[in-house]
Amino acid sequence: MSKQLVHRVFLTGFSGTGKSTVAALVAAALGWRAVDSDELIEQAAGRPITEIFERDGEQRFRELEREAIARVATENDVVVATGGGAVVAVENRRTMAAGGLVIALEGRPVTLANRLRDDGDAPASARPLLAGADPVNRIAELKTQRQRFYALADALVETDYRTAEEVAAAVTERVRAADAWFSDHPDRLLTPEERDGPHPDEPIWVEAASRRYPVYVGWGLLDRLGELLEQAGLAGTVHVISDPEVMSRHGDRAVASLRRAEFQAYPFATDAAGEEVKTLETASLVYDVLAQRKAERSHTIVALGGGVIGDLAGFVAATYLRGLPFVQAPTSFLAMVDAAIGGKVAVDHHEGKNLIGAFHQPRLVVADVSVLKTLPRQKLVEGCAEAIKHALILDPALLTDLEEQADDLLHLEPSVTVDIVRRNVAIKAAVVSEDERDTGRRAILNYGHTVGHAIEAAAGYTMGHGAADAIGMTAAAEIGRRLGVTPEAAVKRQRAVLDRFGLPTSRPGLNADAVFAAMALDKKVEAGKLRWVLLEDIGRASVHSDVPEELVRDVVEGVLT
Repeated sequence: MSKQLVHRVFLTGFSGTGKSTVAALVAAALGWRAVDSDELIEQAAGRPITEIFERDGEQRFRELEREAIARVATENDVVVATGGGAVVAVENRRTMAAGGLVIALEGRPVTLANRLRDDGDAPASARPLLAGADPVNRIAELKTQRQRFYALADALVETDYRTAEEVAAAVTERVRAADAWFSDHPDRLLTPEERDGPHPDEPIWVEAASRRYPVYVGWGLLDRLGELLEQAGLAGTVHVISDPEVMSRHGDRAVASLRRAEFQAYPFATDAAGEEVKTLETASLVYDVLAQRKAERSHTIVALGGGVIGDLAGFVAATYLRGLPFVQAPTSFLAMVDAAIGGKVAVDHHEGKNLIGAFHQPRLVVADVSVLKTLPRQKLVEGCAEAIKHALILDPALLTDLEEQADDLLHLEPSVTVDIVRRNVAIKAAVVSEDERDTGRRAILNYGHTVGHAIEAAAGYTMGHGAADAIGMTAAAEIGRRLGVTPEAAVKRQRAVLDRFGLPTSRPGLNADAVFAAMALDKKVEAGKLRWVLLEDIGRASVHSDVPEELVRDVVEGVLT
C-alpha cells in the first residue's frame, strides 16, 4: 500500500500505556492533529465520562464511543487515542480498519498499575482498577480478556522501560515506513470467528486437571454424534439416558447416528421429566437397567437432555462400577452454556439441591444448537439467564451483544445463536480449566446461585433454574450495591437486560424462612459463613464472606414481596 493512503492512525491499548501522550507526540512529529476519543465523548455528552457511567451506564458510554470513533474516522491527518476497551467492539475495529493504521501500545500489568497509580491525571475509567489490595491482578484479568483484540492491531509497540518520547518515536517510524509493510484489507482486524464464522470441526477445549476434552458447538451436530464419539476414542456399547420428552424428539437421531458409527446403542428414558427425577431413587432405577444389561466399565453413558438429565446420567456414570466413560449431548440452552461443561454431577436431596454428587468430567460434549428449536420458549428464556450471568461476571462485550441481539437469539437465528453459545462455552471452559474442583476462581460462576438455589428448593423445584437464578442475581446485585461493592449503573444495567429477556426479578409469596433454611445448606458455606459472589463492575466479580446477616435477610425478603 502507498504511504499516502495512511491518513489516520489509531492507537489502542490498555489504560496506562500512554496513548493520549503518545498521540500528541506522534501528531506533532507528523504535522497532524491529535484526537482523544474520550474527549470527543465528553464533548458530545456535555458531561464527564464518570458521570456518563454513573447516570447512563456502560452501554450508553460504549454507544457514544462508537459514534466518536466513526466521526473521527472520516477525518484525515489525525492520530487518535482510543479508550482501552474500544477494540472489543467489532464495529470499532471495522471502522478503524477502513483507511486507518492501527497500532497497539503494550505494557506489563505491573508497569501499567505503577503508571496509573503515579498519574494524577489517569482516566476516570482506570480508577476502579486501582481500588483494593491487588490492582496488578485486576489489571491482568481485564487485560487478558482484551488481549486477543489488541493483538489484531497492524503493529504492536512495547512501552515497558521506555519514555513516552521513545514510544512516540517508535510509532512515528512505523507510520512513516507504512508503505513497506501495511495492508489495508478491511477484515484484517477481525478474529477468525468474526471473519469466517467458527469451523464446525473446531472444538473448544476444556483443559481440566483430571481430563482434557473437546466441546463441539454447531448446527445439526446430533447427526454426527457417533462420528464424534469415535474421534474421541470411544467404542463398543453406549447407553443413551434421556427423559421421555427429549427421547421422543431426538432419541432416534442420536441412536441412529451412534449405530452408523458401529456402536451398540441402547436408549433408556426416565419415567418423567424435570427436577423431580433427579433423585437417588431414579439413579437406582438406572443402576438396575445397567445391571440387567450387564454394563461394563468400557461402556459409555451418553446424557441426552437438559441439565437434569446431564446431572443424573453423569452421577450414574461417576458411581456405577466406580466410573464409566461419560458424554454430554445437551439439548437445552442452559445445559449447553453451563451445566454440560465442568464435570459437576449430582442428584438432589429433600434438604437441598445437588447435595449428593461428584466431579466426573465427560469425554466430550456435543451441543447441537438446532435442537433448541424444539425447546419451549420459557425454557430458552431461562437458559439465557446463564449466558447473562457469564457476561455480567466475565465478559462486557458479550453482555453488549446479548442486549443488542436479544431478538435474534430468542428467535434462534442460527449464526447468532451458535456464536453466543460458543462464547459462553469458551468462558465456562476457561474457568473450569483454571479451577476444576471449585476451590478458587470457579466460585464466581455461582453469582446469583446462593439465593437462586434456595428459592428453587423453597418452591419445591416447581420454578425453573434460570428464573430462580435471575432472582438470585437481582438479590446479589442489591447486596453488592448496599455494601458499596456494586456500582448503581451495573445494578441498573443488569435489571434492564433481565427485563429485556423476560426474566423475573422477584418471587412474591414464597416463604422467607424456607428460603433461609435452604441457604443454610448451601454447598458454598465455609466456617459457617455463606460465600457471596458480588459484582465489582460489569465483567468483574469477587467472593465475599463478610456480608451481614441482617442485610441479607432484608434484601431476600425484598425479592420475595
